Amino acid sequence: MTRMTRSNSARLPGLDTLRAVAILAVMLYHLEGYLPERMMAVAQFGWMGVDLFFVLSGYLIGSQLLKPYVSGERPSLRGFYRRRAYRILPAYLVVLWIYFAVPAWRESVALPPLWQFLTFTVNLFFVDFSQHAFSHVWSLCVEEHFYLVLPLLVIWLMRRPSLRKAAFVIGAVILFGICFRGYQLLPLIAPSGWSGRAVPDEFGTFYYRYLYYPTYSRLDGLMVGVTLALVRLFRPGWWGWMARRGHTALTLGLALTGFVCWMFRSDGMGDATRIAAWGTVIGYPLLAVGLGLLVVSSVSSDGWLSKFSIPGTRLLATLAFSLYLTHKEIAHLDRRYFPSLTEARDAKTVVLYAATCLLGAGLLYGLVERPFMMLRDRFEQRPTESVDAEMLREPAL
Repeated sequence: MTRMTRSNSARLPGLDTLRAVAILAVMLYHLEGYLPERMMAVAQFGWMGVDLFFVLSGYLIGSQLLKPYVSGERPSLRGFYRRRAYRILPAYLVVLWIYFAVPAWRESVALPPLWQFLTFTVNLFFVDFSQHAFSHVWSLCVEEHFYLVLPLLVIWLMRRPSLRKAAFVIGAVILFGICFRGYQLLPLIAPSGWSGRAVPDEFGTFYYRYLYYPTYSRLDGLMVGVTLALVRLFRPGWWGWMARRGHTALTLGLALTGFVCWMFRSDGMGDATRIAAWGTVIGYPLLAVGLGLLVVSSVSSDGWLSKFSIPGTRLLATLAFSLYLTHKEIAHLDRRYFPSLTEARDAKTVVLYAATCLLGAGLLYGLVERPFMMLRDRFEQRPTESVDAEMLREPAL
């Protein structure tokens, strides 16, 4: 067993914890209106779980693509895209088929056309995400665009590797997001009458269409994750300095994430009169940095996240993708077929949602996701480790 393998193995518990936190946060946010009132204070910020997934994906995928260069090799584009296809498409297409074949499965009546789902462009067209089913697939679209472009960008940058060039590209992407969101929100952040533009009447639709869902507005977390991968592989001295300060990274990460929660403290994200506009402009990159510090802590040599394995996190981390795909639909079925247990919005409701969502995700993982990963390994003749162990080092989306 190589030194790198032992290091990765030792770092699994922290990544498990973050992945489990991310999927729980996403589920709480999507089911916020059906949970006990006392859970609302936490659930309203559950959307940040998606940003944590983005940081983790940037770090893990960036590491996969950049690691061959450390030993003087190049990543295989065909192999990378094939592995991503085996990882994502089978479970996604099965769930998508159920959406179109079984109307009762849908948490909402409206459903965009099939071609948008098949091309992962749902988040790039004008749709009212509050009114259509499978709305949470927007973040998977962002991930797929990232998987498509990043390998090409890495190969281009590594033809003549330069820290300055990599920093410029990453900084330019993040700065573009800030400027783009700032321009769109100019009527809210500029002094009264200065911008010359009016706030749209349907601000909620405007916000989600132009600021929240599009890939080009949500790349901050992915870029921070890639930056961490770059530092770990090509600046080991810097990485070692950070990795020896896991407790500090955890404290700063939590503090910065808490500050961003304060910036997004409005409970009406779609309300133009109350939205934290500056939070939208600069909050996403600040949140990405805060979550990136949590990732550093989770793989550090002395951080609390890296030292302790919390019961249940490994299961949640393994099932994260299947949970992501199915939790809204299964909760919808719970409300449809068990009204007496879900109307009360009490502890029994939470237990019902948790049990059925885990059961549904377990079935999807066991019947679809895991077998296709095993098929991929058989095709690539990779009998080196169990699929379940490898899944914990794969992006959850």
